Amino acid sequence: MIGGLAIGFVFGCVLAAGETEDPAVLEGMGNILGMIIGRVYFAAMENSPNQGTLGKMALGIKVVDLSGNRISFVMATGQHFGKIISALVLTIDFIMMAFTEKKQGLHDMMAGCLVVKKQDHRTIR
Repeated sequence: MIGGLAIGFVFGCVLAAGETEDPAVLEGMGNILGMIIGRVYFAAMENSPNQGTLGKMALGIKVVDLSGNRISFVMATGQHFGKIISALVLTIDFIMMAFTEKKQGLHDMMAGCLVVKKQDHRTIR
């Protein structure tokens, strides 16, 4: 988030220096930039050797496929967009994690992922 704010600030300054003062243009460009940064951050971090975002690493958890292997960039991207869809339907996806056998949300099921402790492959959600 801090990285996104810094990049957004620089991007906004560049647009403002270019005499673009239309708030709709600035807001639209900011939203697009934010979506791109979010997609790349989550997909790259969950596909990395650490298998998780900075927050997941701090909690000692990682994202794996159903076989316990590192997920692909495409799977991580699908999982990220699944989270966005979940947010649009009253976050029911996140609530259902408490009631599924492997503690998966719908976005995890769609992407074929699990969130597990780093020490082993037990689901911890």
